[in-house]
Amino acid sequence: MTIHIATDVGGTFTDLVLYDYDPATLSGELRSLKVDTTPPQFEQGVLNAIRQSGVNLADVSLLAHGATVVINALTERRGAKTALVTTRGFRDVLEIGRGNRPDLFNLNFVKPVPFVERYLRAEVTERVTHLGQVQTAPALAELAEVAAHFQREGVEAIAVCCLHAYRNPVNELAIADELRRLLPQVPVVASHEISREWREYERSNTTVASAYVSPVVRQYVGALESSVAEMGFRGQLYLMQSNGGMTSSAGAIANPVSMVESGPASGMLAAQALGELIGEPNLIALDVGGTTAKCTLIHKGRLPVTTEYHIERTPKHPGYPIQTAVIDLVEIGQGGGSIASVDAGGRLQVGPRSAGASPGPVAYGRGGTHITTTDANLALGRIDAQHFLGGHVQPDVAAVQRALRSLGQPLGIAPEQAAQGVLRLANANMVNALKLVSTNKGYDPRDFVLMAFGGGGALHAVELAEELRIPRVVIPTNAAVFSAWGMLLTDVRRDYTLTELTPLAEAAAEKIARTFAQMEAHARSDFGKQGLQPGSLTFNHFADLRYLGQEHTVKVPVAMGTLDTAQGLKDLIESFSADHETRYTYRLNDASVELVNFHLVASVHVVKPKPRPRAVGTATVADARVGTRPVFFEHHGVAMATLYDNQRLEPGMQLLGPAVVQDPVSSLVLPPGHKLSVDSYGNLVIDLQLQAQSEVSA
Repeated sequence: MTIHIATDVGGTFTDLVLYDYDPATLSGELRSLKVDTTPPQFEQGVLNAIRQSGVNLADVSLLAHGATVVINALTERRGAKTALVTTRGFRDVLEIGRGNRPDLFNLNFVKPVPFVERYLRAEVTERVTHLGQVQTAPALAELAEVAAHFQREGVEAIAVCCLHAYRNPVNELAIADELRRLLPQVPVVASHEISREWREYERSNTTVASAYVSPVVRQYVGALESSVAEMGFRGQLYLMQSNGGMTSSAGAIANPVSMVESGPASGMLAAQALGELIGEPNLIALDVGGTTAKCTLIHKGRLPVTTEYHIERTPKHPGYPIQTAVIDLVEIGQGGGSIASVDAGGRLQVGPRSAGASPGPVAYGRGGTHITTTDANLALGRIDAQHFLGGHVQPDVAAVQRALRSLGQPLGIAPEQAAQGVLRLANANMVNALKLVSTNKGYDPRDFVLMAFGGGGALHAVELAEELRIPRVVIPTNAAVFSAWGMLLTDVRRDYTLTELTPLAEAAAEKIARTFAQMEAHARSDFGKQGLQPGSLTFNHFADLRYLGQEHTVKVPVAMGTLDTAQGLKDLIESFSADHETRYTYRLNDASVELVNFHLVASVHVVKPKPRPRAVGTATVADARVGTRPVFFEHHGVAMATLYDNQRLEPGMQLLGPAVVQDPVSSLVLPPGHKLSVDSYGNLVIDLQLQAQSEVSA
């Protein structure tokens, strides 16, 4: 037997999924568990989970790992002291930024503060034209003084970003090599190693961000590698990236910013894979964890990937651009640990602050005093107090009531009303996030299925679907550890992008094929350096297209097999126009189309678990019934709900709300009038448009 393990470090819990399988048949056993996350030594939570699983790491051939170490370092400003070296005259690109002021009429608006202060931004004489021609060779002699200055200031990482290096990096490479010679102890990150796309501010900020977190990632990955090695691990360690693929330890250290959304990406990939398995290609995927809620839209089985990503972006803050391949998702500070409070204006708000793993919600009894979404759900009967956290924790219900009383006092409402307000506001926040990935991009939620997962997904999913009139909800059988399971479905992957403006005229097919061939050769070289077999690489091709004269682009797949035919370019243009019309409600049939970015996805296949249909026994729905209790439903008020043990439900069973389906780590709240059925894989499927009147069993 062969064992693969995946671990996902969240803000509150660290999840582990273990796949023990027969290599000949790929059939085997899946096991999972959750433990507390252990900030700031996050790797300790991983080790605790491995110990609790009882597995001998010497028997494990693959360990996949996703962590929030990069996004935490960026948002909490815990990265390295970073310097920037750039082309003479472009020292202030980071300061100038963009004029994308989201809060247009705010006279107190303050631009984002760069990650590198001005005194640590140095210029070097060099110049490459926008066509990639070397106009001025780099004056490498200037770097001795620059390096001495950085050394005096205690610089811990250096970013190098030269003008038009995306087109020709020869000058930038020479500067980076010289800095590495002068300061061998300081990591140097060059922009062409991270991004080959245009837009100077975005590329500069991405390079700086990557350098900023480089020592943090190096230390974290090193600590994880040494810790699992001490426990006997001799297999392959992979790190989850934001693009929905994995990379080796060396790949993560070389391009650390590629892990900026490491955890959420795997959950979205798992939703895509499960949707394909059960015949649901159009999904809105929602991951509700302890700290945040993340969502994305999957259309026709396609998971959207973008390089136009921002961190810390809000309606009043433009955020910081990160020009790396990221699954296009929306993330908000709304999870089970989100703290409820009353602001200075006397209004209730929930999130984005979180109680995290320590002290956690009030109910945990670990010193938490602020009501969280979890506490509100517990007080309203939506979470079972008798089997809280699988029965491992006796919830402090009295403390929850005291905290609810304190929360409701300035609002003039009773504790129960305060809990209801927390729930309604949490749901409203998540509805807004779901609209951002659907209606705001031209998609009607009624044409999609909502797939909800994470520890809190099932608690809110059906009520969110009611609000958006989504006709069906799917709760995966392993919802609480779905993101970790998704890592076991992930291939080793790297995205390569290259900006090269190419009009889609008749001669374009040859240039497109030639450019992609060059990118494929570069990918083979990269994977070879990481110790992977370049011969096992597979490629997918995409292009960022726009109508001539537009600023931004739409990404579409490129069918290389038919591109050289007369119809090939026409099909590519039609695919772009159709996607453009979906997003922007119009198309320009007679306008010229221009290719802006070539996008190559290179991947190496990894053995994946094959979900197996669950066995069907002789049990009935009545056998899964474990009691009743009053439960609050947002759109229906308080009703007496029937309680079911999820682990006793079998494929083919059906039941009606009001009900709560619970397992040791999550609860599905089923409002009155909706019907739930269990599919052949054990997933819970809720059809909201069916209003059956009596409970039936298979």
